[in-house]
Amino acid sequence: MEATRDEPARTVRATAGDGATSQLLLVGPPDASRWLYWLPAMGVPAKHYLPLAQALAARGTAVALHEWRGNGSSDRRAGRGQNWGYRTLLGEDLPAGLAAARATWPQAPCWMGGHSLGGQLAAAYVGMQPEQAAGLVLVASGAPYWRRFRHAWLIGAAYVAAPALADAFGHFPGRRIGFGGNEARGVIRDWARSGRTGRYAVQGLGDLEVGMASFGGAVLALRLRDDWLGPAASLEWLLGKLPGAQVTRELLTPQDLQAKADHFSWMKAPQSVAARIADWLDRAS
Repeated sequence: MEATRDEPARTVRATAGDGATSQLLLVGPPDASRWLYWLPAMGVPAKHYLPLAQALAARGTAVALHEWRGNGSSDRRAGRGQNWGYRTLLGEDLPAGLAAARATWPQAPCWMGGHSLGGQLAAAYVGMQPEQAAGLVLVASGAPYWRRFRHAWLIGAAYVAAPALADAFGHFPGRRIGFGGNEARGVIRDWARSGRTGRYAVQGLGDLEVGMASFGGAVLALRLRDDWLGPAASLEWLLGKLPGAQVTRELLTPQDLQAKADHFSWMKAPQSVAARIADWLDRAS
């Protein structure tokens, strides 16, 4: 049975250790031979990746779409009374979501992937729990280190301003300013710290780069040609933290996509991205 763009996703509930819940969106038959656990970009609800999931399922890869805490179907919303950071996302929410999805495909190998921040945290998680995934897929992702961007001083200034803004509002008002979602203060602090220092270290989890350096799985890194939020230097900084991985790099152009090759436009017409991922999985599986 193949998925189509019109096929609705199934939902399963994921419950973290602190009781926070969200709905995973699952696309693909129960007898799928492989599945991809997908992490969204900052502030993007899981439902926006349904076209990607359906295109992948039509090519033989089932998909579970994770929901970040505070977004979409999550029962939490960031505010002065509710705060969390990477420690919660990596240590509580991802294990809960993976366990819920694995119950659907218990015998099939799991691959992890993500877009933008989702790719970063997927890379961190496979370093923490390498047995959880056969490999890693990165789309329009890269480390946020300020020195790896054009107009670096502006990016660096943003990493100082964003936590201050989040503290002032009780959450980061991403929807108001047009960047990310309404994010928790802790998430913004952790993101900004990695942007300022170029390193992934989280209070309570320690230096994440130790595990990342030891990860030996296969990695597909898809870069969009005109993506100023994920330039080549940013991607290479992230891949440099995975020296033991077997990395395949591919570049997507507007001609490949029949759309803008930037950070978000590919999501509206993801067939070319899905084809690259599926073809690579065929070779890597």
